[in-house]
Amino acid sequence: MRFDVLTLFPEIFPGYMSQSILNKSIQNGIVEIHIHNMRDWTTDKHNKIDDRPFGGGPGMILAVEPVVRCVRDVRAMDDDPGVVMMMTPSGQRLCQPLVEDFATHHRRMILLCGRYEGFDQRVIDILKPIEVSIGDYILNGGEVAAMVMIDSLVRMVPGVLGDELSSWDDSFSRGNRMLEYPQYTRPREFEGHNVPEVLLGGNHSAIEKWRLQESLERTKIRRSDLLPEPNNESATAETPNTKSET
Repeated sequence: MRFDVLTLFPEIFPGYMSQSILNKSIQNGIVEIHIHNMRDWTTDKHNKIDDRPFGGGPGMILAVEPVVRCVRDVRAMDDDPGVVMMMTPSGQRLCQPLVEDFATHHRRMILLCGRYEGFDQRVIDILKPIEVSIGDYILNGGEVAAMVMIDSLVRMVPGVLGDELSSWDDSFSRGNRMLEYPQYTRPREFEGHNVPEVLLGGNHSAIEKWRLQESLERTKIRRSDLLPEPNNESATAETPNTKSET
């Protein structure tokens, strides 16, 4: 999977790319991340890429010409032109089923990171990017949102995780659209808090039943919106395996 990140602040990314699972995936050639400075596509001697909005108002707007030139040139850098995605609070909300859909259908993604008051509307009109939001809040720029996108997507790429089943039962994931059950490790007791006995007995059927019940209870309390309608009892019991991925 290849990511091309278009940003005004490329220096934000090296530390992120050098850590943990992502770094190993890059070193192993499973994932490619290319960072491009949109200022390199300006024609102004000062590399000016923003300007005041027509009609007045606070802040500055990213100009259409250098951004469109940048995207077109970057798309031509690989045989696969990829899909352009814009990180913006007005986009569709990022969720695990959407991540799975992107990972299934796109090998290359070009991520546009906005700054200031955002992009000239003509960037959207001309490039027709997929607009994606990571939540109902405002960031200083799209770089952190792009990192969230990359982090969520690379987990879907075969060979990235040590165990291919690691992501299957994660919260919101294909094997479990509910919240994940509690997890424990050594020691068995700490400050009066004990590991549930069912996890220590080796009865895998009982363990699976306990995990399903804990997942259901946690979801009821914290995210009841994830559960099927109350009158659909069979769907509730089978939620980890039967809820739609779309």
